[in-house]
Amino acid sequence: MIIAEQLRKTFPGKGKKAAPVIAVDNVSFEARDGQITGLLGPNGAGKTTTLRMLYTLMRPETGKVLVDGIDTVADPHAVRRVLGVLPDARGVYKRLTARENIAYFGELHGLSKEVIAERTAVLARALQMEDFLDRQTEGFSQGQRTKTAIARALVHDPKNVILDEPTNGLDVMTTRGLREFLRQLRGEGRCVIFSSHIMQEVAALCDRIVIISKGQAVAAGTADELRQRAGEENLEDAFVKLIGTEEGLFA
Repeated sequence: MIIAEQLRKTFPGKGKKAAPVIAVDNVSFEARDGQITGLLGPNGAGKTTTLRMLYTLMRPETGKVLVDGIDTVADPHAVRRVLGVLPDARGVYKRLTARENIAYFGELHGLSKEVIAERTAVLARALQMEDFLDRQTEGFSQGQRTKTAIARALVHDPKNVILDEPTNGLDVMTTRGLREFLRQLRGEGRCVIFSSHIMQEVAALCDRIVIISKGQAVAAGTADELRQRAGEENLEDAFVKLIGTEEGLFA
């Protein structure tokens, strides 16, 4: 379970006298085990900054994050052991095969060669990677790189999974496969958080949705609860009403 409490993060403004830019302002929500929680918002809404605070890449200026009860600032190393993260940057080591990329991350987590081999086989089947598992990653398609990055993020079998726009740039069939994989993670009782600016994706996958706009969490709940709160029958219309603008909604 992941709990975010009153998170705030600012960045320096451009120019010596410019005011700080508020990227995340008092964001709070919880993501439960055995559920998929979606962060939905326009590009630039603060989703990635929020996720970076969840997985210890950034320290919140105020507020805190608890991952399975562990404070991310007090003990970031313990948090990383129970987290699997697909960041917004999908970089893989181009001179290594997909299998070698996964094994390298397994070694960083202190896993034995036997456990790494077992986990690689499980993930390769789940993500349909067998046909390119032993190919050098240079020249991979976007989908192949993303699958490799997800597999190496999950090689240590974490209970909590954070994915930043996992289907960004993928074709239809790869997207469908990744959606099914996320449902599998949920079925295993894991806590899954992913961000997206694509309405249909969030509606199809998420048990709970957190809507972020201009750095703030403006609403949270199930799709039905959000529609009811906004007084709209359609989730897209509810989203537009809750964030108060149509600007930047569609990809």
